[in-house]
Amino acid sequence: MSLFKEDLKIVNIGLKSFYEDLKKQGANVVHVDWKPPLGGSKAVQILNDFSKLNIDIEKANAEAVERIMNSQPTLVGMGIAKDVVPGMKDNMILHAGPPITWDRMCGPLKGAIIGGLIYEGKAKDEKEAIELIKSGEIEFDPWHHHDGVGPMAGVATPSMPVFIIENKTYGIKSYCTMNEGLGKVLRYGANGPDVIKKLKWMEEVLYPVLKEAIKIKGEINLKNLIAQAVQMGDECHNRNKAATSLFIREIAPAILDTNFSNEEKKAVIEFINANDHFFLNLSMPAAKSATLAAEGIKGSTVVTVMARNGTDFGIRVAGLPGKWFVGPAQEVEGLYFPGFTKEDANPDIGDSTITETGGFGGFAMAGAPAIVKFVGGSVQEAIDTTLKMYEITNAENNTYKIPFLNFRGTPTGLDIKKVVEKGILPRINTGIAHKEPGIGQVGAGLTYPPMNIFIDALEAFVKEYL
Repeated sequence: MSLFKEDLKIVNIGLKSFYEDLKKQGANVVHVDWKPPLGGSKAVQILNDFSKLNIDIEKANAEAVERIMNSQPTLVGMGIAKDVVPGMKDNMILHAGPPITWDRMCGPLKGAIIGGLIYEGKAKDEKEAIELIKSGEIEFDPWHHHDGVGPMAGVATPSMPVFIIENKTYGIKSYCTMNEGLGKVLRYGANGPDVIKKLKWMEEVLYPVLKEAIKIKGEINLKNLIAQAVQMGDECHNRNKAATSLFIREIAPAILDTNFSNEEKKAVIEFINANDHFFLNLSMPAAKSATLAAEGIKGSTVVTVMARNGTDFGIRVAGLPGKWFVGPAQEVEGLYFPGFTKEDANPDIGDSTITETGGFGGFAMAGAPAIVKFVGGSVQEAIDTTLKMYEITNAENNTYKIPFLNFRGTPTGLDIKKVVEKGILPRINTGIAHKEPGIGQVGAGLTYPPMNIFIDALEAFVKEYL
């Protein structure tokens, strides 16, 4: 009975509305922000087993994050995919996301592959391309199996030019094709004559001019450009306006010093200047070269890959090298171009989530408020996204810093254990492709990975180290 004669001291766990109601009544109450893991009883059991592991996970994660943040991604040159990309073959097409077979591919990926075969001269039209694919002569493989990345469909064929990025700290190289711009482009599944014509111009004019310009200029420190761009309002995933401008400042004088005609030089500079997303195909391999440095660290729960192929969403983990954990690609909530709606959209697609994995992209949205005009949401939501990501990462970046947050480092080192434990999924901003092949981009927006891939990864981690 003494309980009712004393002032109550209340601890509220779970629904905050109970706390708010008690507070209004003048009660002495504190709120604990807690909720059960999203994976239910299975996640609880896995977390319980995880707590019994006899390895220094904190030390392993510290090493993984240190290697990511100490990496020095640098643009060192360009080459043709079949000549420079490890394991590339004449009959191979690389794509975004985890492994997938033709019969399970989404419309945009199929459209991009058909376009790639036409570009290579292996097929005259869609009918011939599909016949060639069904013959079994064409081999498909994820970019991530070849130390590279590709935006959206991510299709790369043997003859395509690629950037070569070297992580100077660890001697690791990564690769990516050049960015075509927005709208009807190959990476969104478009494959008409205008798309192929642009790709040929990129191979025959843009590539040789840039390749020579990079030789003249010398190596370009991409880490510095990303750090500057993040402080100028980019997050270097869906907003690359500042980064592209900085790149032009670096490369334009060297372009003018090349031996190409004034017409060709002018066309190259104008093309890059008109494409605010040009730097995306540099920021992505920059992040890839950094996360590659963390792969294979025993006992680390840090994510080294997040990737989507339009059908599946897959992740890889530092302490479980070579293994994919896959779930369904999710719908994207966003803003659509005139004439298109959510009904036209394909699920999430592309390797560009390597930017979030590397510590920027959607994780740095607090520094890129203008991005909400492209992907939807509000400025406050962009800020809240970054703040929430600190809860599921292991560090604050020592180079990429956000002025609005008093130059706090971006959330870096996504942790599968923290995702499962806290029930917070990483936030991703992305372009939206039409679900049918050949149409292209229809908008941009925000999405999340499926929770099951983090639960499955953590379960596999426990089995590996228990």
